[in-house]
Amino acid sequence: MEETNYITEEKKHALEVELNYLKTEKRKEILESLEAARALGDLSENAEYHQAREDQGKTEDRIIQIDHMLKSSVVVKKHSSSNVEIGTTVRVRKEDKKEEIIYSIVGAEEADMSKNKISNKSPLGEALFGKKKGDVVSIKTPKGLVKYTLVDIQ
Repeated sequence: MEETNYITEEKKHALEVELNYLKTEKRKEILESLEAARALGDLSENAEYHQAREDQGKTEDRIIQIDHMLKSSVVVKKHSSSNVEIGTTVRVRKEDKKEEIIYSIVGAEEADMSKNKISNKSPLGEALFGKKKGDVVSIKTPKGLVKYTLVDIQ
């Protein structure tokens, strides 16, 4: 059985834009590269031709991947909840620290630590999932057990 993937409205839009680019402009560029490489002659030792074929394969794989994501993913909107779930924003405090960290809980496809977007499948995301304000969660890390207090959910 396949796991459900979750994406935000913004991610869905970005995937649709990328898919459109790949199906139109990128495919055309690759076909032009293939034509130019074919014109150079012997295909068996033609590096440009082999590179264009490799690019074509990667592009077609990405098109299939995006198509699948768009068809199989559930779109979630950013929302408030009393429990941590995909689409909520949480404020947590690490044990023995004063500062709080804000994370958005997103599906695996959108996780980006540089933007404080953590996946519901990440260790912290998994530990927080379904919890309420005030709950304390423990996560096993290479340095040992780390506790986080769930300060707020938005």
